[in-house]
Amino acid sequence: MKKLVWFCRIFVGLLFIFSGLIKINDPLGFSYKLEEYFEVFHIGFLDSFALSMSIILCSLEIILGFALLIGVRAKSVAWGLLLLIIFFAFLTFYSAYFKVVQTCGCFGDAIPLTPWQSFSKDLVLLLLIIVIFINRRTIEPAFSKKTGDNLLIGSAVVAVGIGLYTYNFMPVIDFLPYKVGANISDEMKIPPGAKPDEFEITYNLKNKKTGDTKVMTDKEYLSSNIWKDNDWTVIGTPENKLVKKGYEAPIKDLSIQDAQGNNYTNELLSNPYNSLIVVAYDLNHTNVEAIGKLNATAANLIHDFNTRTVLLTSNSAKDAEAFAKKNHLVMEIFYADEVPLKSMVRANPGIILMKNGAILNKWHYHSVPKYDDLVKQYFQK
Repeated sequence: MKKLVWFCRIFVGLLFIFSGLIKINDPLGFSYKLEEYFEVFHIGFLDSFALSMSIILCSLEIILGFALLIGVRAKSVAWGLLLLIIFFAFLTFYSAYFKVVQTCGCFGDAIPLTPWQSFSKDLVLLLLIIVIFINRRTIEPAFSKKTGDNLLIGSAVVAVGIGLYTYNFMPVIDFLPYKVGANISDEMKIPPGAKPDEFEITYNLKNKKTGDTKVMTDKEYLSSNIWKDNDWTVIGTPENKLVKKGYEAPIKDLSIQDAQGNNYTNELLSNPYNSLIVVAYDLNHTNVEAIGKLNATAANLIHDFNTRTVLLTSNSAKDAEAFAKKNHLVMEIFYADEVPLKSMVRANPGIILMKNGAILNKWHYHSVPKYDDLVKQYFQK
């Protein structure tokens, strides 16, 4: 039993730390996932707390995992783990059964899991945590109470510190398809030979003479030649089911348009020269001071290097044009859905330097290099 408890402690502790670190590397991304759950449960009033909750939940995973490994405050930690895994299991089951949030974000964008995979993972963890919970009084601390508490406080400071840093300066490791070095055009393509999604059509049939009913797949329907028998008729609308997921392009939802709805995606991505893309998915909540500084940078790049500078937003054309006029923007304004814009840069605004569709670099508005440094590194031969 002691060996089993040790195995559960190590496995659960390391997995909680890993899961927490993956998510706290991108707390803004996890906050978007929380907002999806808020929408499902009709508690959208919590949206303004999503970021804070994201950092707290991710930090809690790291703290509980670390505390379990060193055996500090075992009873409280066992209770915390049990309540947390029950909460997570409920969310993943609800997502899977009712087909609402299709990726739980358990491991961020690093390891995407389907809802049923996430729920299965939580069930395994629940069983291991129950073993820990039952034997919580037998867990001996690796350090004295004072040292253990100090280590626990230290882990909390580190976890929250990482969350605040990555929120203010973007993820340390970018797991999104818009990472530095990626070519957006290539990420939107399906390679030759890739298998598409496989679907199965199900027919509900009824015999007009006998009243008998049958359920048949499209293959059975054709091979049996039942469609030639006038006594059998299709009832209702055939159901189209996905039976096997095919290849899916990493970027599948990016469409850039102007105010009139003309598609400029290919034009912007095929520019052979440097383009400065300012991504502000929501102009109503963007940092206006940062927009002003980026506008000055854009004006200098246009003057000195004839650089194409673009503002990408999901706001309406009317609101965006009003914002541009009020802030004297020199950038061209284009529009895209907020979902890909949120994935491009974890900042509002964020900056992408692009050439031929390839991302040369990108920055949070807190970490944009000075103009001279930007020119020296990217605009001088």
